[in-house]
Amino acid sequence: MLTKKLKSVQLPGILISISIFAFVLMAVWALLTHSSLFDIHSIWHDSYYLHITKFTFYQAFLSTFLSVLLAIPISHALSRRHFWGKALLLKLFSTTLVLPVLVAIFGMISIYGNSGILASIFAFFDSELPFSIYGLNGILLAHVFFNLPFACLLFLQALNAIPEKQHQLSLHLGMHHWYKFKLVEWPYMKAQLPHIIGLIFMLCFTSFTTVMALGGGPQATTVELAIYQALKFDFDLQAGALLALWQICLCASLTIIIQKISKKSALSSNYQGVKNSYFHDSMIAKCWDYTCIFLISLFVVPPLLMVVISGINTQLYSVLSNLHFWLSLKNSLLIALVAGLLAVFFSFFILLASRQWRLVGLNNRADKIEMLAMIILVTPGLVISTGLFLLLREFANISSLALYIVIIVNALMALPFVLKSLSVPMLENAKRYEKLCISLGISFINRFYFIEWKALKRPILQAFCLSFVLSIGDLSAIALFGSQHFSTLPLYLYSLLSSYQTQAAAVVALVLLIISVGIFMLIEAVFKEKVWPQKRGQHD
Repeated sequence: MLTKKLKSVQLPGILISISIFAFVLMAVWALLTHSSLFDIHSIWHDSYYLHITKFTFYQAFLSTFLSVLLAIPISHALSRRHFWGKALLLKLFSTTLVLPVLVAIFGMISIYGNSGILASIFAFFDSELPFSIYGLNGILLAHVFFNLPFACLLFLQALNAIPEKQHQLSLHLGMHHWYKFKLVEWPYMKAQLPHIIGLIFMLCFTSFTTVMALGGGPQATTVELAIYQALKFDFDLQAGALLALWQICLCASLTIIIQKISKKSALSSNYQGVKNSYFHDSMIAKCWDYTCIFLISLFVVPPLLMVVISGINTQLYSVLSNLHFWLSLKNSLLIALVAGLLAVFFSFFILLASRQWRLVGLNNRADKIEMLAMIILVTPGLVISTGLFLLLREFANISSLALYIVIIVNALMALPFVLKSLSVPMLENAKRYEKLCISLGISFINRFYFIEWKALKRPILQAFCLSFVLSIGDLSAIALFGSQHFSTLPLYLYSLLSSYQTQAAAVVALVLLIISVGIFMLIEAVFKEKVWPQKRGQHD
């Protein structure tokens, strides 16, 4: 009887994982029918393909290097200093993790663009801005904007994990700044380093929206953007399929390498405050720390502030009375809501199955079912969209299925992050109450409400908010399936930016920002749960 109950609990999760894996395989099969894995060798003989591959690695390497290198002194400074507004600054760091990419890019263009604040300052002194935000400069700037706060939060978690007794002992031994950092703090930060580097590199490598908005033509094109250009503009199905297969091979290789070098961290996912109050302070140390904090504040806050300031302009009424805006808003909210619910629903049942195996020691079997669902990590959303585009165009009208395709792709893109958010809480909850539920004979529905929901409300709501915001800000799927009759707010914003309607774009960016931040505030107000994100969503 017990075995039958366990199988009935596991069956939905198993079916969902297999269905997701089969769905992705169908998309890959469609790519193979229009190209072949054996054709990939031709990439080595094509100068354009070689260039975009090298540039993809180059920009990802530079973005990761700058983000991690700058995060080390900044996070160290934040861990040692208490100041007014620190909690708000850390919450802004969390906000950048899920902020729609185009919203942040608009804020950065308002500051670093040819008509931005910096350009106006240089013009006042009869000079020109020494760099252009378009091309490699802009891509690096945007990637560092997203990833630097993320790396800082992870390093802060590592520093916060240092036992307070170690801080006290270092003070008692008379360790000065450099020696304490080297002998006490750096080992904890170093343990997180492979994980942070691998994750940021993967996010930058698969970045689409940033490169699409700020790329400077053929010289600043990545593999993923080349796929989009081949299908959307050239309608070269074979080239698009070949590049998509190449992207899968690259992402799969990187994922394997990252998993090999990264170590699972046991650190808490929530930064709870600073324990490091025991150190030999000096005026030089204070100047160094507060300079780092001032510079990161100057980098993160102004773009977000400019989105708010620029969004309140003379075009506000015009945009809000535009039917196209409301249709795009309706589509965005519908896609984000359904995709978010699907991602949480799928993740819950998959983890329900995997944790039953973990409870009896079958960890390898549990890992396999989770890996089936997380296949999206090696097949980016645009690659899946490309495969579906090639598969369905022969059997149905793509425009009539666009809404459903975008919802499914967005749900799959959010799935890995939701699985990571819920896996540990669900397993810990089962370890605590599994025997009690079995002894009392608590049924599935009652168990979900009285045991699962009561204990897991916060991580479930946090996972939903994360997947909602990731979906509402996504441009990769809608860029391929969108049209004049089917658009979302990110696509509408991109079209306004492309046509230099800056003021109208500012209004749309402000609306996206309000929705992205508002969903967390709304959930907190309704359910009285703190759900601000502490881990990174996929900014692309």
